Amino acid sequence: MKRRAFLRNLGTLGLVGSIAGCKYWPEQGLRNPCLNTLPDSVARHPLVLSLWEGLDPTQVWDSHTHLVGGGDPLTGAWYSPNLDSVWHPFLRMQKAFYTNAGCMRGETHAWDQSYVARLSHLLELMPPGFKTMLFAFDWYHNEHGDIDKNRSMFFIPNVYAANVARSNRERYEWVASIHPYRRDSVDALKSAIRDGARAIKWLPSAQGIDPMSARCDDFYTAMADSKLPLICHAGLEIAVQGGHQEFGNPLRLRRAMDHGVRVVVAHCASDGNDIDIDQGPDGPSVRSYELFARMMDEQRYANLLYGDISALTQLNRNWALKDVLKRVDWHPRLLNGSDYPLPGIMPLFSATDIANMGLIDIAAVPLLQQIRPHNSLLFDFMLKRLLRFEKQGFANSVFETRKFFQPSSGSADTLIRKS
Repeated sequence: MKRRAFLRNLGTLGLVGSIAGCKYWPEQGLRNPCLNTLPDSVARHPLVLSLWEGLDPTQVWDSHTHLVGGGDPLTGAWYSPNLDSVWHPFLRMQKAFYTNAGCMRGETHAWDQSYVARLSHLLELMPPGFKTMLFAFDWYHNEHGDIDKNRSMFFIPNVYAANVARSNRERYEWVASIHPYRRDSVDALKSAIRDGARAIKWLPSAQGIDPMSARCDDFYTAMADSKLPLICHAGLEIAVQGGHQEFGNPLRLRRAMDHGVRVVVAHCASDGNDIDIDQGPDGPSVRSYELFARMMDEQRYANLLYGDISALTQLNRNWALKDVLKRVDWHPRLLNGSDYPLPGIMPLFSATDIANMGLIDIAAVPLLQQIRPHNSLLFDFMLKRLLRFEKQGFANSVFETRKFFQPSSGSADTLIRKS
């Protein structure tokens, strides 16, 4: 089977959209072999060591890392039974790719612990001070603010993300997920701040969140007071099934920023199309990325709108790399994240394709391919550090994200004191 046809079929599984320019079978196969110890000759390779030149590892936080679980009742994590159902073969296949990407081993009840153990193992190869920010994920809620498990795909409790981060403070920070329609959303925000949350994560299409709804206003006001940023997916969402793709329109995030909330648009909205609602509800359909770029260029959002570059090297998103790289005026407002465990889904990334685009030296491809089965987190970091377009790479500030997630002194405390 030709690679283009294969990846198009993966699109029907919700793993990747139609991919242009892919000619052969995935260069590293279908499954992550989850190898352990990276050979010292690779770990100490001059190109690997050069990744940290100019960076302070204590300032480097991976701003987009997922927690995955649902097998251990002690964690409170949950996933929809549909992911195991023979009546939902696409979801079952999707789950298989994700669990393999995270190297989750053993019986289902051991998966939560196995996932965290693998991530901790991968972090051992990163310099001291490097951290990942672990995402919680709230339930789907209806318009009345009630949980709807039947429309939820998975759930990662805030308390679980906080506990994992607390268990290894040298390597982890955490990000809360709070549905704004919840009756206790503001109180939940205060609680998350007390527990050390660094941001709030939304995936609107899968959680039933319309960022443009007035139901969000009280939550936006509280977020603005706290200075915590909102990390929000925008554009097409195919990794987590949901019935409200229109909620991912980046323009719908204007309401949050108009309340003073700092917003990080995940993946720079680099997949899919949305209606240009700036021209009305019947406006033309344009690339979601173009709508994101429009707002990035609006002066009123200069200190409010940011983008993360997670998954930009993925096959369905890498078309945007050249434009993002050359927008050096954006670089102070870009944040690196891995979108882990997605770099471990082998068909979704191709170092060869990136080289063929002229964005990395072809000589680096074999080393990247050798690293990936051992450490997909390092693979993702290395690939982005090596990117160049017309000799322009991502600025060091894109990787030194810590200062963005440490609010000014007293800002979070101010919100808590208002309670």
